[in-house]
Amino acid sequence: MTKQAVDADSLLDTAMRLANERSWEKLHLHEVARELDIPLHEIHRHFSQKDDLVEAWYDRADQAMLKAAQAPGYSELTLHERLHLLIMRWLDTLAEYKTVSRDMLLYKLEPGHVHLQLQGLLRVSRTVQWIREAALQDSTHLQRIIEEVGLTGLYLQTFLYWMSDSSAGQSKTRRFLHRRLGLVDRCEKGLARVQSWLPGFGRRKARHAASHDPSAQPDT
Repeated sequence: MTKQAVDADSLLDTAMRLANERSWEKLHLHEVARELDIPLHEIHRHFSQKDDLVEAWYDRADQAMLKAAQAPGYSELTLHERLHLLIMRWLDTLAEYKTVSRDMLLYKLEPGHVHLQLQGLLRVSRTVQWIREAALQDSTHLQRIIEEVGLTGLYLQTFLYWMSDSSAGQSKTRRFLHRRLGLVDRCEKGLARVQSWLPGFGRRKARHAASHDPSAQPDT
C-alpha cells in the first residue's frame, strides 16, 4: 500500500542515506520518493527544491548545538569552553554523513550557482549568530563586529579542517579548535589592552559597567 504522507525528518534521513550511498550530486528527489513509496508532490509539500534539504540538514545541526547550551552548569563554563562545546556539537551532528555534508557545501559554491552561493553566505552568517547567542556573547558596536568576524573565521577554519579529519571521535579537530580558541583568547586580551589606551574608552567602559550593575545604582 502506497504511503500518502511522511514527515520532513524521515524525508531528510532517507535523502542523506541515499546521498551517502552514491553522492549528493547524483541524488534525485524522485529516487527519495520511490524509496519511501510516496508521490513526488509529497516531497514538494516539505521541500520545494533539493537545496532545501541542505538547509534542513544544517538546521538540524543548529538545533543540536542550541540544545547543548541547555546542559546543567553550562553558564558557568568559560567563553572558550562554551565555544568549543557548541562548535563541536554542531560538527558532531553532521559527522555521520561527513562526505555528504562536504559535497553539499561544494555544490553551493559551484560557479554556476550564484543564488546558492548567496544562500551559503547567509547560512554561515545565521549559524554564527546562533553560536554567539548560545555562547552568551552580548557585546555591541565595534566589539561585536570584531567578535563576529573572528568567530566566522574560526568557525569556517574548523569546518574545513574537520572535513578532512579521519581521526576517531574527530579528536584532531577538537585539538585544532582548542588551539585556535587559545589564539582568539590572546587576541582578545591584546585588543582589550589597545582599547584601554584609546582616549575616553576606559571612562566609557566604566560607565557601561556601572549602568549594568544594580549595586552601583543610587537608592530611591
